[in-house]
Amino acid sequence: MDALERLAEPGLDLLRRVDTLLAAGAPEGHRVWPLLRRMQVLPGEAVRNFLDLHPAPLAAAGHSARRLVRGYDEACAALTDPVLWSGSAASSYGQARAALLRHLDEGPESLVGRLESTAGFADALADWVEGSRLALARALADVLRCAEAVTVVAATSTPAGAPGRGAAGPGATEAAEIAARVLAVLCVAYDGAETLLRQWTPSLAESRWRAPVAERPRYDTPTRVGW
Repeated sequence: MDALERLAEPGLDLLRRVDTLLAAGAPEGHRVWPLLRRMQVLPGEAVRNFLDLHPAPLAAAGHSARRLVRGYDEACAALTDPVLWSGSAASSYGQARAALLRHLDEGPESLVGRLESTAGFADALADWVEGSRLALARALADVLRCAEAVTVVAATSTPAGAPGRGAAGPGATEAAEIAARVLAVLCVAYDGAETLLRQWTPSLAESRWRAPVAERPRYDTPTRVGW
């Protein structure tokens, strides 16, 4: 259990109250507005969705991808065994074998290169999730111990229909401030994910097979001595 999971229950309870107040509106010109427009979600729902992201499955995917490299190494080793025959057919086979070796394991665009890139991308995503969860946990810890949280709890404890609810009522400004702190952290997190995607996408492209341009084999017509 990481820090975010330990803070999830009290944090989500507070953010549920924040969402309730924000649903009625927020102070005009508050910094929460551009964050809400960008995220298109209230902070409570945003955090609930983020709680489902864990680094362990991504790290495991990276390890699995790297284990597949061993099979390609074995295939390459078999292809490099010497061929004890000669002639035009052997030459064509040699060209095909060289092309296959390049496709399997020669450079970043080979199958092994793409596997290693996939594993690296999975590791980078796992690090991103771990770091983002820690940043979000710190944000939740900050808002849980701030004075705004007390005001929000008090405002949302008022019986439904009582006066003082909504953008102009008690707790509206405090709720907007809490929401802004949480959504700002999530915006940074998702910016990081988009950056990773841009950085790694070229390395994750399909590895295309390039067939060798082989000469057509020429078969000599057998002759008999004396003809």
